[in-house]
Amino acid sequence: MYTRILILRFPPEITDQPLVYYLCKDYDLCFNILKATILPGQEGIMVIELCGHKKKMSQGLKYLRSRGVEIKSLAQEIRWNREKCIQCGACTGVCPKGALYLERPSMEVHFDPSKCSGCEICVMICPVKAIEIRLNKEYYSSL
Repeated sequence: MYTRILILRFPPEITDQPLVYYLCKDYDLCFNILKATILPGQEGIMVIELCGHKKKMSQGLKYLRSRGVEIKSLAQEIRWNREKCIQCGACTGVCPKGALYLERPSMEVHFDPSKCSGCEICVMICPVKAIEIRLNKEYYSSL
């Protein structure tokens, strides 16, 4: 099972359409809406967690894009600052996806953003705040 947390931006002319329903029905994707502001006739923004097979996920996201939905991965918003990091490894023990990991034998902390689900556990645990969320204000301003 493949999981992604995404930010979806809906143009005003399609906010009255059941696009998320079709992700479930036609692409067999499970969803969890984490946050949403969607009103008819106005731009809509949704933070959604999608789960399913990788191929179906790709097809479902292609469908959304074809309908005019802008898609951005929340994982891209998690930033690891190598200079601030003291290499304590606390984040590697709590990262459920293995995006933060220790390279052996050097025991250096590394971050692979492509594996990050955006759960933010690492942000809370980092003692020196070397991991942060960089919110894209244009996406969140209307939430």
